[in-house]
Amino acid sequence: MHSSNVMIMGVLNITPDSFSDGNQYFTVDRAINYAKLMIDQGADIIDIGGESTRPNALQVSIDDEINRVIPVIKVLSKLGSVPISIDTSQAKIMQLAIEAGVSMINDVRALQAKSSLEVVASSNKDVCLMHMKGSPKTMQNNPIYTDVIDEIKYFFDQRIEDCISAGIDQNKIILDPGFGFGKTLNHNFEILRRLDEFQSFGLRILVGMSRKSMIGNILNNRNIDGRMIGSVTTAIIAFQNGANIVRVHDVLDTKDAFKILQSVVGD
Repeated sequence: MHSSNVMIMGVLNITPDSFSDGNQYFTVDRAINYAKLMIDQGADIIDIGGESTRPNALQVSIDDEINRVIPVIKVLSKLGSVPISIDTSQAKIMQLAIEAGVSMINDVRALQAKSSLEVVASSNKDVCLMHMKGSPKTMQNNPIYTDVIDEIKYFFDQRIEDCISAGIDQNKIILDPGFGFGKTLNHNFEILRRLDEFQSFGLRILVGMSRKSMIGNILNNRNIDGRMIGSVTTAIIAFQNGANIVRVHDVLDTKDAFKILQSVVGD
């Protein structure tokens, strides 16, 4: 695998309470301008979310989520610069986002919410299935696994089977092991070490470790603003271990790191 094959997914949180950038892009104009900046910096895809999924986060109303994300999707999809992804678990949001022009559904609940399988199946869009133990409100309450990789793979087996049964093209499925979603620090780094084991599915792998506490904890509880180098480092390691898409906040720094890697390993 060569570094030119990796896709950089820029994170655009249109929320008041996301752990990293909550309330920074909480207007349509700010969100659009920041998305354009990430595209200029080299983002291959923009992932738009209107609901925080940080630990202990509460669900927002569907109307609030619609009002946050759909106007931004409509503008960015018309630009046609890069594909747009919607980060949501709600079937209604998925449907409206598809109609507004997204190319991908990114669901932390892996299409387990009512009607979400059917919406994605009828759309023929890419879909990312993420593993999460519990819910954002409860997921970090002492998560326990016998073997974290085996349990995530079992979960993926079940979700892939359900997707195919619903009519979703298997090649449209992307897998995300869910760093920080119901995992301890040790679980997260074991997943990163053994990420290549998910290649047995023959599907694309997406990872999102950017600015998360797993990085801050290793760096002596470094605050979010001081986690850029750690975030870029984990993105590079994930790519070397089989990731196809890296979901990041620091697009330019990540792009620079992959350019350096590419100059070493070649095309």
